Amino acid sequence: MQLKAIVKYKQDLIILFVALGYFFFARLGYFLVFEDIYILPTWPPSGLALAFLILLGRKAWPGITIGALLANILAYWNTGDLASDSVILLSSVIAAGHTLEALLGNYLIEKWIQKDQLFNKSINIFRFLGVGFIIALVSAAIGTGALYYQGLFGANEFLTRFVSWWVGNLVGILLFTPFILSFKEPIAKKLNRGHFMEIIFFSLALVIVFVLLNQESLRYPVQQSIPFLVLPLLLWMAFRFHLSVAMTGTIIIGLISVYMTTQGIGPFVMETPSNAMLILQIFLGVISVSTIILSATQRERTEAQNELKSLNSNLEEIVQTRTKELESENATRKNAEQELKSSNTELRKINAELDNFVYRVSHDLRAPIASMLGLLNLAKSDESEEMKSIYLSKIEQSAQLQDTFITEILDQSRNARLEVRKEPIDFEKIIKESFEQLQYSNTNEDVEKTLNIDLKDPFYSDPWRLKVIINNVISNSIRYRNGKSPKIDIDISSENHEALINIKDNGRGIEQEHIDKVFNMFYRATDDNAGSGLGLYIVKETVSKLQGRVQIQSKPREGTTISFVLPNMKN
Repeated sequence: MQLKAIVKYKQDLIILFVALGYFFFARLGYFLVFEDIYILPTWPPSGLALAFLILLGRKAWPGITIGALLANILAYWNTGDLASDSVILLSSVIAAGHTLEALLGNYLIEKWIQKDQLFNKSINIFRFLGVGFIIALVSAAIGTGALYYQGLFGANEFLTRFVSWWVGNLVGILLFTPFILSFKEPIAKKLNRGHFMEIIFFSLALVIVFVLLNQESLRYPVQQSIPFLVLPLLLWMAFRFHLSVAMTGTIIIGLISVYMTTQGIGPFVMETPSNAMLILQIFLGVISVSTIILSATQRERTEAQNELKSLNSNLEEIVQTRTKELESENATRKNAEQELKSSNTELRKINAELDNFVYRVSHDLRAPIASMLGLLNLAKSDESEEMKSIYLSKIEQSAQLQDTFITEILDQSRNARLEVRKEPIDFEKIIKESFEQLQYSNTNEDVEKTLNIDLKDPFYSDPWRLKVIINNVISNSIRYRNGKSPKIDIDISSENHEALINIKDNGRGIEQEHIDKVFNMFYRATDDNAGSGLGLYIVKETVSKLQGRVQIQSKPREGTTISFVLPNMKN
């Protein structure tokens, strides 16, 4: 009988549960209010309402309306400027806005994101962030408009109130929706000895920070650096624990930050409460998004590793089965073993090249950024206009270095991925475009160029790949000049259905010990004016894609000649 009663009133109980939850989270939000301006840094019920609709379905929306109505009536009832009927009307409009916010968020998530994959993939995190931006605008517009209509603030405060409401709702969604939904799935990770050791070290770090905060001479810098000290904690929780643990830590950090700021303590205390609250809201939003993305990235990585392990396991079983089947045929078995050994060697080589490529790419991409950040810090602290000009020049050089490196990576990627196109080649046009593309190089305005083209028949090849080859060689000739104006001679002729291309310069040349290695990935023959080490590697790979051959001759301090033989693809 009791079971039937529970089933009969199940929906009513759900609505009551949602209403009570919303009201409780609303009181939590008002507990964190900035009293001087009576504005909330975050609105936790926004996150709870969206999470409840995702978990319980759209039929739970009356609970949101009831909870929001009660919470707002209680909040505005003691406002002396409003009559009781105005308080009820205002609270009803705001409650409707919060309800519409949650319903719209649930609808957009159903359309754009799979609910069961909401926080499992990085792309879904960014979609969820977009949903949060949109729905927070809805409730902010309705709520701010209702307060303005009731005359609780003037027109000059409208934008500030709107932004604060919007960001507060967004922060509530980013903090509490992932936190609640993370408990939907079982926590598979178990604490091991490594986790306990990490917890001990983390506890020691907290003790050290606490000790430093009690040192008068160090208290202020330690307080100001708290936002940065939080980042390692977030990284640790996101990579080592379930999303529920990571979000719990993030919410605790957020609540402590809000409480400290309202008490006038910590790095977010500003000259005005409005500025302090906005900076605090941005901090809360950033740490919540960072935690969710890091957790999703770690989860994707773990799933990929598990899939690879499963694949490797299956491959091993297949190899073993196949080996048993071939035992009766000794000659065939030996051939198969040899092929397998060769394949494994090739795979190890490819994996080694891939590891080296990822390491070098990440290093060479970060190096210019680190340089630019350092120069920017110097420029901020240096009052000299002359020094600032020097800093800007060096920043520009770092940016150009990174742009060149990214272009080379894209060229290599396209060369490996795209099919070869067979089109008539206009060598003069391609070479002219290459020099024009390099017109902003430091010495290009003094380059002496000669071009001699002698083709007996129309030549067909891939124009884009040919331009990549010529552009890389000419760029090296300009970059590695020999203390004088670059001189570049280009001779193009045809013979036996092939094009012979010679590009000669008067640059610094290459030592004989480096000649056999310059076409290797990331190999640099010199550290002076060093590039990425990809240029000649891309040249070799691109020539190979065109079924051609490349050769290099060079003498130190005299110059370098690079020769290409490319087949005519007309037929």
